[in-house]
Amino acid sequence: MDTDVFVPADFVPPTSLVRERFRLEPLGPQHNTADLAAWTSSVDHIRATPGYPDGSWPPPEGMSPERNLQDLERHAADFAARKGFTFTVLEPSGGDVIGCVYIYPAQAPAFEAEIQSWVRASCAELDGPLADALAEWLAEDWPWERVDRLGR
Repeated sequence: MDTDVFVPADFVPPTSLVRERFRLEPLGPQHNTADLAAWTSSVDHIRATPGYPDGSWPPPEGMSPERNLQDLERHAADFAARKGFTFTVLEPSGGDVIGCVYIYPAQAPAFEAEIQSWVRASCAELDGPLADALAEWLAEDWPWERVDRLGR
């Protein structure tokens, strides 16, 4: 694989992962209100989640809906450009946002990709099952052999 390319040109990125207690779909502007509500309700919980060690996200002061929308638009553009893949984690039936997953090029040279995930505090029991499902999904359906799970 070309080291300047995150995924091979012929790779078709998966756009969903469905499990009994959650489902993933690409994060986009349509999730703005629910995404903002999910993470702002859970700042301390997210900061205590493996993979968020520096305390810079989520911002304790929050974000305006407009700023959050810009963030979601940036993630959607990265997905379209195949530079990174961000998914919203939704309840299986109602579709409320319960978390988020970020797959981006690894910062550590020993890895090809890195993955972070979080769930809202009210769904904390899903943190481990989500991380485990993501590890399996990455191994089976994504092109990398060395993924940094950032403490998971």
